[in-house]
Formats: sequence, structure tokens, C-alpha cells
Amino acid sequence: MSHGAGLVRTTCSSGSAPGDGVGAGPLGSSSSVRLLDPVYPRTQAAMLKVAQMATLLIAFICVRSSLWTSYSAYSYFEVVTICNLIMILAFYLAHLFRLPRVLTCISWPLSELLHYLIGTLLLLIASIVAASKSYSQSGLVAGAVFGFLATFLCLASVWLSYKISCVTQSTAAPAKRSLCSFPWTRGISSPLPLLTLNME
Repeated sequence: MSHGAGLVRTTCSSGSAPGDGVGAGPLGSSSSVRLLDPVYPRTQAAMLKVAQMATLLIAFICVRSSLWTSYSAYSYFEVVTICNLIMILAFYLAHLFRLPRVLTCISWPLSELLHYLIGTLLLLIASIVAASKSYSQSGLVAGAVFGFLATFLCLASVWLSYKISCVTQSTAAPAKRSLCSFPWTRGISSPLPLLTLNME
């Protein structure tokens, strides 16, 4: 029973000894101090998320306030931009409220990477379709441009946040083996085995 309580204490605290956060004072005094992460909004990932949300919102407003030339194309564009905006906001709030430290059963970096890969692809398709159906209407063109800008920002976020690091090792076997570790395996209590690639 005490093992579970110790586990909760270590995942909820940041930078302090285990047990400092629970019962250290009046009810709610220590938890309110640690509820928000004051450093996260100043990080590069958080600023990219804010820029993505702003461009997605502007793209949605531009398309919503314009006269549509194709209902299916622009309704798809609206759905994709709003869904991406909501998901990016959800990840932003999750990191701001330190949910990855509390909910360790979820692989947060992997789920965020999958969201970015799928969402960026859908957003790129929606922006291409919106640009091709705009017929020089300024609001639709502006929505497509901001859609492309949001796509670029999402790609930048994936590129800057998720890098694969490979280390080449020589073995007794004639072929060289390269071990690749993925950043979403960091922080998992039982790390996944490294991916082994055979290089000629």
C-alpha cells in the first residue's frame, strides 16, 4: 500500500525529494504551487504550439467568413483546421498542467508524434485542395496560405522535437550493426529495445 503512495509522490513532485509534496502543509497549498509548469510556456515547443494554434485559427476564420466556391473542399478544410487546433491545445494544456508526469501509462511523446504526422498530412491535403478551389477569392486564398503556414510550423515542430539518433557499432560479425533509439522511448520505466538496422 505504501509503495503506491510513494509512486504518486515521485511522479507529482518536480525537483524535490519524494514525499515533499504530499501532506507538507495545509490542504491544497503545495498542490496549487505545482499545478502549472511556469517554465513550459517559454520553451521552444510551447511557442511553436502557440504559433500553430494562431495560424490555424486565422485560417479557419478566413475560410469561415468567405463565400465558398466548393462546399466539400472548404468544409473539409474547416474540420481539419479545428481538429488540429483542438488537439494542439490539448497537448499544450497537458504539458502546462504536467499531465505527462502524472499519467505515465500514456506514451506522450509517441502520441504527440502520431498526432503531428497524421494532422500535418491532412492539413497539407486540405490546404492544397483549398488553394486549388479558391478561384482568386481573397479570403479563401488567405485561408489556404495560413493553412500552408500551419503545415510548415507542424513540420518544424516534428523536425525539432523528434529526432532519431543512430550509433554505429562494429561487431564480430561481418556486417556492421547500427542501433537507433527513438526519443519517445525516453522516460518509460521499461525501455523498449533499440531498433537494429543491418547496414551493408
